[in-house]
Amino acid sequence: MDLETVKDRAGPRQFGPGDDMPEEYRKAATRMIQFHANSEVMGGYLDKEFTRKAPSLDRKLANTAKVQDEIGHAQLLYRAAETLGVKTRDEMLDELANGEGKFLNCFHYPVDTWYEAPMIDFFVDGGAMRRQATLKSTSWTPYAHAMDKVCFEEGFHVKHGESILRELMQGSKATQERTQETFEVWWPRIIQFFGPPNDESHHNDFAQDVGLKTATNDELRQSFLNMYIPKAEKYGLEIPDTPRIEYDEESGRYELAYDELDWDEFWTISKNEYPGSKEQIGSRRRRQEAVEWVRDALDSWESEATGVATGEAAD
Repeated sequence: MDLETVKDRAGPRQFGPGDDMPEEYRKAATRMIQFHANSEVMGGYLDKEFTRKAPSLDRKLANTAKVQDEIGHAQLLYRAAETLGVKTRDEMLDELANGEGKFLNCFHYPVDTWYEAPMIDFFVDGGAMRRQATLKSTSWTPYAHAMDKVCFEEGFHVKHGESILRELMQGSKATQERTQETFEVWWPRIIQFFGPPNDESHHNDFAQDVGLKTATNDELRQSFLNMYIPKAEKYGLEIPDTPRIEYDEESGRYELAYDELDWDEFWTISKNEYPGSKEQIGSRRRRQEAVEWVRDALDSWESEATGVATGEAAD
């Protein structure tokens, strides 16, 4: 099947591992799903930090469960990418550890305080939910099937983050002010979570043409703003002045001043060249190296077991 046929049929058509498809589609789908899987891993690392900073045992247990979910999502997604036949799971994990693998911008920033927990668990995960819900109809069926479980569990993560935000904004005036200050730092990053505007996106058009994406960056961002600006205000947060956002009552849309966002920093992050990128990737690499002996032991055991089974079959 040629690429033009895929584009023509991408709307209603979905593809599975046994279907014929052009190499361009396989590579694009692998890139997109690998990016998603990497982001689940790196997001899990941030939540691990929140587990240490959580103010109560209940919060620590909830964060631990969330980390487990995120790593489980990554496992599903790496397998969905692996079925495309372009890269193995191990190759994708190695690329993440050596700095070649890409992941979402918000997970390049180190976290320092508990006040940042709702920024990730409510706002960023809320944005992820907007994106992931549209992927239930993506054209690569293993990816679409994985989204059923991912979206179900992410819904609990968002509720967990909302609970933290509510608790903080019902706290002392000092706690409320600290939460607002943290929100002001994270708000531009959260808006950039959805990627650059459509006309500056390198992959959006192709992904739309072949049905891998069913909504554009700007459509997803608009949907997020419509839902989460009222939620933020409900809990007493003030939307920062930068970037400028104005609501058009006639169109029912938020108009965003894109030029007031730091896109130079965004593109530096996209190349894994931001200082925080190096710290986060280095942390991932050290953890992978620390358990290398476990993988080696499992590979050795599997090899020996296969040898024994083969010998018994020959006997």
